Amino acid sequence: MFDDFFLRALIGGAAVALIAAPLGCFVVWRRMAYFGDALSHSALLGIALGLLLDVDSILAVALVGSAMALLLLVLRRRGRLANDTALGLLSHGALGLGLLTISFTEGLRLDLLGYLFGDILAISRQQLFAIALLGVFVFAVLLAIWQRLLLSSIDPDLAAAEGRSGKVVEAVFLLLLAAVVAAAMKLVGILLITALLLLPAAAVCGLAQTPERMVVLASVFGVGAVVGGLEASWYWDTPSGPSIVVAALVLFVVAQSLPYFVRRLAAQE
Repeated sequence: MFDDFFLRALIGGAAVALIAAPLGCFVVWRRMAYFGDALSHSALLGIALGLLLDVDSILAVALVGSAMALLLLVLRRRGRLANDTALGLLSHGALGLGLLTISFTEGLRLDLLGYLFGDILAISRQQLFAIALLGVFVFAVLLAIWQRLLLSSIDPDLAAAEGRSGKVVEAVFLLLLAAVVAAAMKLVGILLITALLLLPAAAVCGLAQTPERMVVLASVFGVGAVVGGLEASWYWDTPSGPSIVVAALVLFVVAQSLPYFVRRLAAQE
C-alpha cells in the first residue's frame, strides 16, 4: 500500500496531465513549442520576484507568465519581429532577468533545484484543491472557445477574418497556458514543463482521426506518464519530475513506433 503523500502525488500529477493535454494539443497544432520554453524561463523570474516581494510563488509565476503572453501578442501584432524572434527575445530576456533577480535574494531560502526539477511528492491537500479548481476553470474556458480556437489553429487566415474575436481567443489561450505552467511548476519543475505539455500531445499525432480524439488520447498518455514516472521513482529512487518526463518520452517512442510494427505484421501476413 502506498503512503498518503504518494497518493497525493499521483492524484495531483494525473490532474495536471489532464489539464495540460488539451492545451498541449493546441501547442502542437499551432507550432508554439518554443512558447512553452519562453514561459518556463519566465517562471524563474516569477519565482525570484515572489521571493523578493514575499508573494506566493505560484501566483507570481502566473502573473509573470501572463505578462509574457500579453507582451508576445503586442510584439506579434506590431509585425516588426518574426514570431520566433519575438519568442527568443522574451525567453532569454526573462531568463536573464530571473537570474539577475535571484542574485538579490541573498539571505533568503531558495530551493532552486526544487523549482527547476519539481517536488511532486511534497504536494499538499490545499494544492490538490487548487489544481482541481484550476482544472474546472481551464476546461470551462476551453469549452467556451473550442471552435474558434480550433479554427484559428487549423486555418489562421480564415480565423483572421473574424477580426477582434480571434485576437481575444488567442489571448485567452496564452493566458491559460501561463496558468497551467504555474501549476505544473510544483510537479515537474520549470525546466521540464514544456515536456509535460508537448510529449503526450506529440505522442498521439497520427493516431487520432479527430481533434477531440487526439485530446482524449493525449490525456490518457499524460496520466500514464505520471503513473509510470512515479512508479519508477518509487522503486528506483529517482527524481520524480524527470522520471515523469522520461516515462512520457518512452510512451512517445512506443506510440510513434507502433504504426511501423503494425505495417510490418500486416506485410508478413
